[in-house]
Amino acid sequence: MAPAPAGMTGAPASPGLMQLFLAFTKIGLTSFGGGLSGWMMREFVQRRRWLDEGEFLSGLALAQAFPGVNVVNLSIWIGYHLAGSAGALVSALGMVVPAMFAAIAAAALFAEVAHYHLTHVILSGIAAAAVGLSLQMGIRAARRAAVSPVPALILLATFFALFFLRLPLLAVVLVMAPVSLAAAWYRLRGAGGEGR
Repeated sequence: MAPAPAGMTGAPASPGLMQLFLAFTKIGLTSFGGGLSGWMMREFVQRRRWLDEGEFLSGLALAQAFPGVNVVNLSIWIGYHLAGSAGALVSALGMVVPAMFAAIAAAALFAEVAHYHLTHVILSGIAAAAVGLSLQMGIRAARRAAVSPVPALILLATFFALFFLRLPLLAVVLVMAPVSLAAAWYRLRGAGGEGR
């Protein structure tokens, strides 16, 4: 029997379609208050180890670049990456359908309890936890992206333009994405040249 490839010993097997559906259903039903991509990173990279951190962050970057809801795009990408077209479909359905029914029920319940002060206190606590989860994932992604001074400058310039100057997101993306791609192309070209 041939030995396992380096780095693959003890790696979890690829999930089946039902496992994908249930995993995304769990995320969709338990990740209250936002921060879904951070929750997905914890679930699929750290807990289940179906993806490594680099794969997940690449998928997240693509999901944010495509039109539509980021977490649905990300669920489609993860499902496709792990189980092809069928995986993409069941992952998106697992993320959206059960959560949609839960949201309808929650909206009906909220209409009944919205006048209680405790309801708003609980929702504020959930929102704070979600922001913390998103911040944790953002810091991890920033550390991985800022591999040299140029990507770090692009990251800081984007943050400054959006947070401090409050420039429109689309305008910032249209400027910074080509700059980032050009910097990556130049770095890869230089690495290829060194290898020759």
